[in-house]
Amino acid sequence: MTMQDAVDYTRRWWPDQKPQFLSLTDGGPKVRYLRAGQGPVLVLLHSIRTQLDLYQRVIPKLTDHFTVYAFDYPGFGWSDIVPGADYREPAMRQHVVNFIERLDLRDITLAGESLGATLALTAAAALGDRVKQVVAFNPYDYLPGAERANLLASVLIKSVRAPLIGPMFAAMESKSSLAGILGGGFHDPRRLPPDLLDELVKGGKRPGYAKVARAVYRGLPSYVSARSHYAQINAPVTLVYGDHDWSRPGEREADRALIKGAKMIILKDTRHIASLESPDAVARILIETLSTANSVA
Repeated sequence: MTMQDAVDYTRRWWPDQKPQFLSLTDGGPKVRYLRAGQGPVLVLLHSIRTQLDLYQRVIPKLTDHFTVYAFDYPGFGWSDIVPGADYREPAMRQHVVNFIERLDLRDITLAGESLGATLALTAAAALGDRVKQVVAFNPYDYLPGAERANLLASVLIKSVRAPLIGPMFAAMESKSSLAGILGGGFHDPRRLPPDLLDELVKGGKRPGYAKVARAVYRGLPSYVSARSHYAQINAPVTLVYGDHDWSRPGEREADRALIKGAKMIILKDTRHIASLESPDAVARILIETLSTANSVA
């Protein structure tokens, strides 16, 4: 990885901003992050097999309303890969907590998509009064999760997780296989930006990334267990689901029942990757929930 690799693509869709790097702990992994806009703090958490550029269609719509922060989790995007790192939910949640505490962010709107939505919920439970509200888009807290995307996703993810053949399949990721899996996250697959796909493939060729991918997929059951933290959230929560999301109605209602006073919104003609498929709706929801939270306060 070069610094230019970490900057080039993001500058393409947000030319006025340059990603920065931050150590999450003293001597710990450095993560790439973006800060843009002005106003109350919004932290955006990305999904499985993506990076902060997942929000390229949303962030420019928010910068008149929020100071937006988005970062690549350790091992993802252009953040440091640490050999042997833990990618189960408790470790990933701690990365989110460390990022927020390292920058001393307060009165936060914490929002995420998919795996990032689940982390937004569990991190909110850990962060207490630092969090003003949570907006969770298509939380990923059920099994088999991404294997519901399509047949290709089911076969490849099962293969990557398998005990003997897993490392070989993780190292075989190609542009076509990644396009097939990610395409299963869209009601209209044409909404997947081809240049983002190229960027993700580029990042996936970093030394050590195949082990990260396998560890992430093997750790996904921990996101189901993490639902036990939802009852500890004290901030207002809005759950947002695409009408064609991988989650089932009963799973959505079960999440709402676990979270005190949670509200639910359904997005029309949207599957799992709402930030790219329905960016106007995602931005509108974030802005409207902020207005609601301010009026209540």
